[in-house]
Amino acid sequence: MVRTGNQPVTRIIFIISLAFAIVFSTLTGADAQSNYRVRTGDTLEIQVLEDPSLDRSVRVLPDGRFSFPFAGTLRAAGLTTPQIERNIRIAIASNFASDPNVFVFVVPEEREPLEPQTINVYLLGEFNTPGLAEMPPGTTILQALSMGGGMTRFAAVKRLQLRRTDHKTGVQTVRKINYKALAEGAALSNDIVLKDGDVILVPERRLFE
Repeated sequence: MVRTGNQPVTRIIFIISLAFAIVFSTLTGADAQSNYRVRTGDTLEIQVLEDPSLDRSVRVLPDGRFSFPFAGTLRAAGLTTPQIERNIRIAIASNFASDPNVFVFVVPEEREPLEPQTINVYLLGEFNTPGLAEMPPGTTILQALSMGGGMTRFAAVKRLQLRRTDHKTGVQTVRKINYKALAEGAALSNDIVLKDGDVILVPERRLFE
């Protein structure tokens, strides 16, 4: 049976707080959520002040509609939240002694973090232009060695090092690479894809090396 009458003040505060949280997390500038046109795939948070058992989150289906108790299926796509609130209120009004208070909010989507445009790789030692190099994600170590202006004639090309620090543990690993052998046709089991913060160190060649 649907409940009627006054609800606890805490419930009213909760609904108002939810409204503010959703509005401020989804909208920028002077836009108002009430002007947003709902689209298929959106999630709606629906609150009925007089009957908390009706509160729920619903997904707008590909046909632009959603289902709600006592109301059946209602259109949402292309409508604003005030229009949806009105349609729900009319559809369920016969179950209440007086017109119910209905609140509808669009739940913000969780977005994937953007991929970085570049990664920072540090070229140290016998590079013609050592220092910080910004490279696109996916750059391999062989590609990186062609950057930095190439290596000097004093480079110990048999003893290159790739130093990588695990940002979670702080542990650094060192991988040695014989660039001379690679340049002469040796195969690399897998070309190493660089990560942000990697350091490529080219030592100075020793006497008679």
